[in-house]
Amino acid sequence: MRFPLLCGWLMSLALVAADRPNIIVILADDQGFGDLGANNPQSKIATPQLDALAKGGVRFTDGHTSSGVCTPTRYSLLTGRYHWRTKLQSGVLGGFSTPLIAKDRLTLAGLLKQQGYATGCFGKWHLGMSFPLKNGGVADDGGDFSKAFQDAASVDYGRDIVDGPVDHGFDTFYGISASLDMPPFVWIKDRRVTEIPSATKTWLRTGPAGPKFEAIDVMPSVIDQTIAFIEAQRKADPAKPFFAYVPLNAPHTPIVPTKEFQGASGISPYADFVKQVDHDVGRLLASLEKQGLTENTLVVFTADNGCSPAANIAELQKAGHEPSYIYRGNKADLYEGGHRVPFLLRWPAKVKPAVSSALIGQFDFLATFAEITGATVPAGMGEDSVSFLPVLLGAKESVRQGIVSQSINGSFAIRDGQWKLLLSAGSAGWSSPKPGPEEAGLPPVQLYDLSKDPGERKNLQAEFPERVASMKAELEKLIARGRSTPGPDLANDVPVQLIKKSPAGKAKAKAKK
Repeated sequence: MRFPLLCGWLMSLALVAADRPNIIVILADDQGFGDLGANNPQSKIATPQLDALAKGGVRFTDGHTSSGVCTPTRYSLLTGRYHWRTKLQSGVLGGFSTPLIAKDRLTLAGLLKQQGYATGCFGKWHLGMSFPLKNGGVADDGGDFSKAFQDAASVDYGRDIVDGPVDHGFDTFYGISASLDMPPFVWIKDRRVTEIPSATKTWLRTGPAGPKFEAIDVMPSVIDQTIAFIEAQRKADPAKPFFAYVPLNAPHTPIVPTKEFQGASGISPYADFVKQVDHDVGRLLASLEKQGLTENTLVVFTADNGCSPAANIAELQKAGHEPSYIYRGNKADLYEGGHRVPFLLRWPAKVKPAVSSALIGQFDFLATFAEITGATVPAGMGEDSVSFLPVLLGAKESVRQGIVSQSINGSFAIRDGQWKLLLSAGSAGWSSPKPGPEEAGLPPVQLYDLSKDPGERKNLQAEFPERVASMKAELEKLIARGRSTPGPDLANDVPVQLIKKSPAGKAKAKAKK
């Protein structure tokens, strides 16, 4: 097995430092592969702006996150390293969680800042940050956001928040600490809250909130702030390229489309919110066009994972809309619906419009942007990132042969070309069969040939035991080496458990003790 398969491409030599594009990475929150008309011919949600973006660039049909949930995906996207090499072995962080990105870890923003880029982050961070406490130390919810953070009243909101975006390569940040349904409900600018969260508000969860903060304002404000950043940068230094990372809060819960979009889809509030995402991305693209920046701006639109059950998938399906298109599962899952996501890239100056079936991951941005800008990724950084620039410039062959995915409970899956091995009996997430009793009687692993069975319905593990063994061995090797790219072996931050026990299995093991 080649993992990943690296291929040279002479066309990449045509790129020189003078061609450095502006770069914008837009990350939707919980938006399914099939929620774009460009991906789903039967889509019932109109997305004209994103469809136009797809038509004008490369639409990847086999693009992936590293996880079926948000925090792990964001770590991998920004660092070029699989998240499961860190302490985060399952689940996500909360709004008062401590930082996941190590202080010395190179990020996309840090790499591009070294290359002379102005860098800004606008939207949902969700990678932890250190809120100072009045009596010393920092807040730590331990990732438990199921209840209100017990020490919220002890946070000193008048002091700097550290270990956030501006400590990881971004010149400026305007956004929220985590998901829009996780307190604190307050805007953060760089290292300070814009108002003391002296109120208490509820959006699914209850917690401290800024008196003026309203969930419905977040989506349009994120786009407004991004546009303002670009306009200010162009005014200050037109020759200086910029990088804007735009992790949206939508269409994640709370599902709060503005009045203009309420009822606009004729299907559901979630579909309305997807339409607003499309519209607001269109506003950003229109601003680029107005400023004459379209030609040499590389724009990425993707999502952190698949559509969430909170979107009321049954309601969407009743209207004839499949948010995961032909793929099985949804957010949190090991199945394709959990981590195969919208993946569009447009760069008119260098990239011709195309539809690509090349296997790529968001963790490949680091190596790709490094090659585009002439940067060198330091040894020991970006250890799972592979440049897909050759694909952008016309190569037909994938630059990688395999990819590793993980579900919300930390279960693993590995790709080898058309083959996919899941080290779980079921979804390992939120769709059926869920971890536990629903898996009873199922084989402990699943093997699918995605070229013939993209819906992952025919488990071939019994027919190809040698392939199961070889793919599992490859995954063990990738974990042990601390990297999946060529180079010296590295260390993971913590021991990584390959097989995750289901709740039923854990209970059985506990009963034996």
